Amino acid sequence: MIITDVESLHCDAGWRNFSFLKISTTDGIVGYSEYNESYGSGGVSTVIAKLKPYVVGAPALSHETLFATLYAITRQAPGGINAQAIAAIENALLDIKGKALGVPCYELFGGKIRDSLPLYWSHCGSYRMNGTTAEMIGKPVLSSLKDLAELGAEVRGSGYTALKCNIYRFNNAYPVHTPGFARRPSTPGAPELNADTALLSDLQKQMTALREGTGDSIDILLDMNFNFKTEGYLRVIRALKQFNLMWFELDLFNPEALAFIRQQGNETIASCESLYGHREFRPYFEAQSMDVAIIDIPWNGAWQSYKIAALADAYEINVAPHNFYGHLCTMMSAHVCSAIPNFRIMEIDVDDVPWRDDLVTHVPLIENGMLTLPNRPGWGTDINEDAIAAHPIKR
Repeated sequence: MIITDVESLHCDAGWRNFSFLKISTTDGIVGYSEYNESYGSGGVSTVIAKLKPYVVGAPALSHETLFATLYAITRQAPGGINAQAIAAIENALLDIKGKALGVPCYELFGGKIRDSLPLYWSHCGSYRMNGTTAEMIGKPVLSSLKDLAELGAEVRGSGYTALKCNIYRFNNAYPVHTPGFARRPSTPGAPELNADTALLSDLQKQMTALREGTGDSIDILLDMNFNFKTEGYLRVIRALKQFNLMWFELDLFNPEALAFIRQQGNETIASCESLYGHREFRPYFEAQSMDVAIIDIPWNGAWQSYKIAALADAYEINVAPHNFYGHLCTMMSAHVCSAIPNFRIMEIDVDDVPWRDDLVTHVPLIENGMLTLPNRPGWGTDINEDAIAAHPIKR
């Protein structure tokens, strides 16, 4: 079976775009994957197009051989957009291989250990803090701590047992505190990335409101992204100790600094979602930098992510997928998580545009905060190309 074509597909997804890769073969089997060009990853489709001459004509089932070739070609500029393009190719080839063998992709990783996966409600409230995105998902704007408490109660009633939120500041021109990304000019807190007393007070009020709504049965996770330096992260962790969070999620490109935060803060740390390949993860594992390693499967490729999880297991570290994308990414992540022994919990966005379900042939089966693995071949769902065409990208 030989690869005959590689094609990128895109559609509007509200405040970002969804991107998919379609790989065709001589046997008529088509493989799909989802990748992401938003949030700093612009240009992945261009790199895929540049790599296409090396992919077309290659054996479709030899995904590891092709990965080694593409990695060698891009060795002088590893990681980043190159890695994401290669991962998209790898993930589509795994879909082809599963379909060719008539098995779900988790069988390619040695078989599933678990039939279902616990999920946490990610970006809980983030998209509702802004009027534009709140309208896109059909939810009211969060404008007060009372609204936030009501959202906590909504999570409690939904069946999910955990939620993750970002940093919210009501009555602020920038209601979601993200100076680490500074996507707008003059973003408050950038580039210094400090945690001042007012911010710490707002965070304490935020956690109090959420806990009022959720009660004691729901775990709360806080995603701090790249928003602080070492001192700031420690100030936040110390200010929120009373709330007994499930984990503090943060990003630093320095394994020793991250390890210092973990040791001094004495709280559960999750990190590393922005790393590529086992070579980048290894120094973080050696430094014991985190309690939970977060792996982005669309960025790394499912086969490579399985290797990273195996390496983490050798260091007695659990892993969780970085998964705030569309349904196909959810299924790609789920197949890996079902097959690894050191799985912690899986991320998923609940709030999204209303046409997200239309973009795939089979939506993930989620009941009471648990995702049940399908037994269909490949990723267990295909892309609905007509639905994608019905929602052309706007920007």
